[in-house]
Amino acid sequence: MTSRLKEKYNNEVVDYLMEKFEYKSVMEVPKLEKIVINIGLGEAKDNPKALESAINDLTMISGQKPLVTTAKKSIANFKLREGSKIGCKVTLRGEKMYDFLDKLMNVALPRVRDFRGIKSTAFDGRGNYALGLKEQLIFPEIEYDKVDAIRGMDIVIVTTANTDEEAKSFLERMGMPFAK
Repeated sequence: MTSRLKEKYNNEVVDYLMEKFEYKSVMEVPKLEKIVINIGLGEAKDNPKALESAINDLTMISGQKPLVTTAKKSIANFKLREGSKIGCKVTLRGEKMYDFLDKLMNVALPRVRDFRGIKSTAFDGRGNYALGLKEQLIFPEIEYDKVDAIRGMDIVIVTTANTDEEAKSFLERMGMPFAK
């Protein structure tokens, strides 16, 4: 069973983008490559339970076990040693990626307080979009009573688009709620 978003991409988005940007081949049309979700935990060096809790939250949100990230170099001012565990991340591809994006756009983002859309300026120049969330509670899988601390996360949507304009048109057609 293919996800709703993938069907929408194949049935509507490809034709629209082929026409708008005058691509010669269907292979030129931007598509999703991967979605990376990252939780950085400064407090993990003092509190190992925080890392465990973040891993559980990220597993529930993404449906995939996260990778623990470590510090690349020591920074004395942050009391950080090289190799210490400072966060976790997960890379979604295929069906899980489409399911997550669908859930993010249609369930999680509308639950953000005073939500008026996401900024359309957070593209990186190569067609990738980065989004920061202030709390993990907007996802329906997270139970409010079982949360020990509110944590933010970064979500990077990597596309095959060559320019920000192409990527923005692509994500808009997919249903991303950009602010007007």
